[in-house]
Amino acid sequence: MKAALLQLNSSDDPQDNLRTVSRLVEDAAEAGARLVLTPEVTNCVSTSRAHQDKVLAVEEQDETLAALRRVAARCDIWILLGSLALKSGDEKRFLNRSFLVSPGGEITARYDKIHMFDVAISETEAYRESDGYRPGDKAVLGDVDGVPVGLTICYDVRFPYLFRGLAKAGARILTVPSAFSSDTGKAHWEALLRARAIETGCFVLAPAQCGVHPASLGRQRTTHGHSLAIDPWGRILCDGGEAPGLNLVDLNMNEVEDARRRIPSLTSEQFYIKA
Repeated sequence: MKAALLQLNSSDDPQDNLRTVSRLVEDAAEAGARLVLTPEVTNCVSTSRAHQDKVLAVEEQDETLAALRRVAARCDIWILLGSLALKSGDEKRFLNRSFLVSPGGEITARYDKIHMFDVAISETEAYRESDGYRPGDKAVLGDVDGVPVGLTICYDVRFPYLFRGLAKAGARILTVPSAFSSDTGKAHWEALLRARAIETGCFVLAPAQCGVHPASLGRQRTTHGHSLAIDPWGRILCDGGEAPGLNLVDLNMNEVEDARRRIPSLTSEQFYIKA
């Protein structure tokens, strides 16, 4: 399977972002990608709840989702929409939701980010994602041409039990679309992703937002970039660097079984008395 990881510098303008994403998805399809993955909050990167309330929509009315479903059908490809920021429709908080879209343009899986990014990285950089977004409570496994795919989003990567659970449920690919903080990205991004691949014997595909994000309202965000694809042995297959673009990678599913045969950690766990 050939996969394409899109690295974006999304603004807080969903229409402008859609034009960029559509072009890159079509480029990926022309390059032979069967699965195209976009980063977290593909449609809108914003720190302003007021602006989000103005430009975001509920799932059924979201133009980015509708347009990319049409692109998937036209190009006959799978699209993992890393996540869209959406209105929930029943409360003031938004949703951070990932979608797996089939070559027929159908939504075959939805995943709401479980772990909210509530952190104080420094005296000048803090986030309270749970103030603006409603967390999910369900792990989700999708399927791409018969290959089970486990869906996660960004901060989830720090919670290995979610990834282990998805792998034990059958996942061969784990997706980690992200808008990772620049400071924590430098320190932890690669190490966390490689660890999740090694622990599970899965391919890990992590398309990322990058750079300083244009903002019409509220403070600008800066994200780490470096979209990564990692094989089940923990080797980096591609690194997107710090600029927007398209990264292609070939996935050989036989490598999953080979890694798990060599290191059978998914099936050799021991029960123990907790401290």
